Amino acid sequence: MNDLLSIGQFARLTRLSVKQLRHYATLGLLEPAWIDPASGYRYYRTAQARDALVIGLLRSLDVPLPVVAAVLAAGTDGGMDARGDGTGGEAAVAAALAKVKEDLEAELARRRRALTTLERVLATGLPTAEATVVTEPPRPAIVVRDLAATPEDIGRATSACVARLMAVPMTAAPALVGLFPLDYGEAVPVAVALTGPDLPDVPGAQPDILPGGVFATATHVGPYDHVPLTAHALLTWCAERGHTPTGPLREVYVSDPATTPPERLVTHLMIRLDDER
Repeated sequence: MNDLLSIGQFARLTRLSVKQLRHYATLGLLEPAWIDPASGYRYYRTAQARDALVIGLLRSLDVPLPVVAAVLAAGTDGGMDARGDGTGGEAAVAAALAKVKEDLEAELARRRRALTTLERVLATGLPTAEATVVTEPPRPAIVVRDLAATPEDIGRATSACVARLMAVPMTAAPALVGLFPLDYGEAVPVAVALTGPDLPDVPGAQPDILPGGVFATATHVGPYDHVPLTAHALLTWCAERGHTPTGPLREVYVSDPATTPPERLVTHLMIRLDDER
C-alpha cells in the first residue's frame, strides 16, 4: 500500500487528466490498482506510470485505442521492452502501428490535395465550365473495374484499372475513358474503358458497349486532382439549364501523363443527358 497514489497525484505524474484516467479505466486499458470500498476513491501504483505514459504518447499520435491496447498487452506479456524489442506479439504490434502510419500518410495526402484545390479556387474563383452539347455514338469497349474503399481511394483504383489495360501490347493508340458514378457512397465503383479499333485481349477485362446519346461536355486542363472542380462546374451548367444528368461521369484522358506536365493535362468530361434522349 506504500506506493499507492491518489488519482489526482497519478494524473499529475503521468500528464493525463482525471477524466482521461477514468475513461481508460472504463475501457479496461488502465484500471486502478485499488478502489477504496468505503469512499470509492481510486488509487494507482507508480509501476502503472509507464503504461499511462505509453497511452498518452500513442493517443497524441492519433493511434486508435484498439492498437493502444495491443501495444500495452504486448508489453505486459513481455513481448516489447522500452525500446520495442522482444518477440511476443511484436510482429502484430508493429504491423498495427505501421497501418496507423499508413492511414495518417493517406490522410495527409488527402489534405494536401484539398489544399491545392482550395488554392486554385482562391486563385481563379468558383469553377465555371464552357460546356457544349454533343451527340455521341455507341462505342465498343473493353472495361476493367475496381472498388475504391472511400472517395479518397478513387485515384488509386483508377490507376490500377489503367495499369491493367496498358499492360498488354496495343496495335493502335488507345482511348482511355474513366467511368465514375455521380453519387458517391462509402465505397465507390470505378471503371476504365478502352475504346478504339482492334481492341486487345486484356485478362480480366469485359467486352462492353459505351452507350451513345446526347452528352454535355467540358474540357479540363490541369492535374487530375482538380478534375472534380470541372465536374462540379459541368453539373452546375446542367442544373442551371434544366438538364437531367445521368451517370456514369466519363473522363476521356487525352494527354499522356508520362510525357505531359500535370498543369497541361487535358481531360474531356462528359455527362449523358436523360432529357435529351
